[in-house]
Amino acid sequence: MDIPLKVTSQGLYCPPGDFFIDAWKPVPICVVTHGHGDHAYWGHEQYLCTDHTIAILKHRISQDIPAKPLEYGKKIKLGKTWVSLHPAGHILGSAQIRIETSQSVTVISGDYKRAFDSTCLPFEVIECDIFVTESTFALPIYQWPHPDLIKQQLIQWWAKNASNGHPSILFCYSLGKAQRLMSLLKDEKDKKVYLHGAVQSIAKIYENLGIPMVSFAPVSEKEKGASFSQDLILAPPSALGSTWMRRFPTCKTGFASGWMEVRGTRRRKALDQGFVFSDHADWNDLILTIEQTKAKIVLTTHGNCATLARYLREEKHIDSRELKGLEIISEEED
Repeated sequence: MDIPLKVTSQGLYCPPGDFFIDAWKPVPICVVTHGHGDHAYWGHEQYLCTDHTIAILKHRISQDIPAKPLEYGKKIKLGKTWVSLHPAGHILGSAQIRIETSQSVTVISGDYKRAFDSTCLPFEVIECDIFVTESTFALPIYQWPHPDLIKQQLIQWWAKNASNGHPSILFCYSLGKAQRLMSLLKDEKDKKVYLHGAVQSIAKIYENLGIPMVSFAPVSEKEKGASFSQDLILAPPSALGSTWMRRFPTCKTGFASGWMEVRGTRRRKALDQGFVFSDHADWNDLILTIEQTKAKIVLTTHGNCATLARYLREEKHIDSRELKGLEIISEEED
């Protein structure tokens, strides 16, 4: 079976459709799976993605990007292919890309998760011939607790710190993760969460798009010298160890990430608390999803690619390879 994809110096390319997916260098047409910085780059002549992703890209890249919105499930003709977007369950606006040719159906998952998330549409299983899967947490040690348990742990940690007069600073990715945490707390009607500026700007986009979340305000809204002793503050990982932290000398720190499954990570960052909370699929959900697609060929990317590909070949008897194996080698490199 021919695979209608090639890895080029500009990014992942679909020759029969003459378009790129999440290209990292400027290209004529780029279909973008979602708004995270390692998937959405500046400079393309045309961006094709969901309307929610466009709202995020306008904030992160430019208000004037040449973007065309695609509805979930609606097919468009690109070259010799039919292309449609389908929910990936990763963050608001995230999409899988379905590519149909006369010979096969290929699905590029982008980043995805199967756990419940009220801030975005749930992952849609699409049967296909070829499935490109992320493998960020493709090791059996990564198995996520239920989001309700994380909510309970977070509220208890916040309350304990507040009772001792400590601000609670929770580090989390500013796009997607922070808003998902805020959605978990939306029933805490008597509480307000304070946000680092990087989180605040994205939270406003989510709020404007109608995503229900706990009440929030920027840290800068508090009067100078405020102790924040009873408050929960959400900040991006880049704030850890920065001068911004001087405002909270007695704070307790936590980190919400799938990497918190490994205790050594928390120790290295000198954190007080780790919350195992990811917007990617864990090991079990990766395997489940791959089986549900009924794909004959699975291509792995972004993470523990070799481990997942080998497991699928040896244990599931699926033709599985690393996506980077489709790289085009120039004549100079031969």
